[in-house]
Amino acid sequence: MDAWVIVLIVVVAVVLLALLALALAKRSRVAQLRKREQAREHLHEAQVRGARAESEQALAEEQAARARRERAEAEERMALAEQEARERAARAGQEQSAADELRAKAQKLAPDLSADGRGRREAGETSYPDQPEGGGATRR
Repeated sequence: MDAWVIVLIVVVAVVLLALLALALAKRSRVAQLRKREQAREHLHEAQVRGARAESEQALAEEQAARARRERAEAEERMALAEQEARERAARAGQEQSAADELRAKAQKLAPDLSADGRGRREAGETSYPDQPEGGGATRR
C-alpha cells in the first residue's frame, strides 16, 4: 500500500473523529442548555410556591391572632357578666337582709299585723287564747 493511501485513511479517520467530537460537544451543549432552562423553570416555580406559602402562612397567623383576640374578648365579656351577677347577688342578699330586718321590726311593733299590712281582725282572722300566735281560725 502506498504511503499516500495510509495518510489519506489516517486523515479521514482524524476528520471523522473530529466531526464526532464536535457532534458530541454540540449535543452536550444542547443538553446543558436544556438542563439550564429546566433549572430556571424550577427556580421560577419555587419562587411562586414560596410566595404562595408565605402568603398562606401570613393568613394563617392572622386567622390565629383573630381567634385569640375573639377568645380574649369573649373571656372578658364572661368575666364582666360573672362580676355583674356576683354584684347583683350581693345586692339581692342585702335587700333580703333589709327586708327581714324590717319585718322583724314590724313584728315587734305590731305583732297582730299580717305580712300584707292588714290587721288580723281586718283580714277576718280571730285569735283564740289556746292557739299559738298566728294560728287564728278564719270566720265563716
